[in-house]
Amino acid sequence: MERAKLDFWVGLFVLAGFAALLGLALKVGNMTSFSTAQTYLVNADFSNIGSLKVRAPVKSAGVVVGRVSDIRFDNQNFEATVTLKLDAKYQFPKDTSAAIMTSGLLGEQFVALDAGGDVKNLITGDKIKITQSAVVLENLISQFLYNKASDAPKTDAAQKSTQGMQP
Repeated sequence: MERAKLDFWVGLFVLAGFAALLGLALKVGNMTSFSTAQTYLVNADFSNIGSLKVRAPVKSAGVVVGRVSDIRFDNQNFEATVTLKLDAKYQFPKDTSAAIMTSGLLGEQFVALDAGGDVKNLITGDKIKITQSAVVLENLISQFLYNKASDAPKTDAAQKSTQGMQP
């Protein structure tokens, strides 16, 4: 009888471990936000989405108000069209702007909404017209290095060649 009791507790412990691993896998995969709340879909076009992924959060004032539901390439505009699934309890004006931001220096990317002042609200199928693409760290570094190279003083050989050309 003692052996059966021990087997029961070991089995329960193993089952709890599997449940914890499943919960961790769902959390890491950003799949824990299944919701049955009513939503509406809006689109936004970006010239560069960086590493934005489906199910990335959509935030306004730091509050998660929705998720990215789809990302596709538009062959007409040559831009990425991002579909945002917003919670129906959060209503945004039609002149709302969207920007792709990064949590921390190298963190995950999310879509930030900044509400406008229009009296009409976004509805399913609307497009956010004012967008700001993701900032690509490699582009910033190359711009910084290019600017530093152009600000560098001329070498002696370059100075002598320009002095020899002066009358």
